[in-house]
Amino acid sequence: MSITGEKVAEIMALPQEDRAYLAQKLIASLDDTVDEDVEEQWNAEIDRRSREMEEGRVDMRPEEEVIKEIRNKLHARRQTS
Repeated sequence: MSITGEKVAEIMALPQEDRAYLAQKLIASLDDTVDEDVEEQWNAEIDRRSREMEEGRVDMRPEEEVIKEIRNKLHARRQTS
């Protein structure tokens, strides 16, 4: 059995939320190594990272600022070599 262009068009016409749900189900059906407690693990990771942010243990700067700092350091290192 093959999927027809008509079926694909019908699916693509679904609302975004429905397509996302269907995509999730399709991907899950292809992965036979699904870790049953993955959601619990992700929630634990989210909680850990949130705590680190609240406690000020992580450097929370905009990406652009960090990249600029790295580039400046690399440039300075090249100048002294």
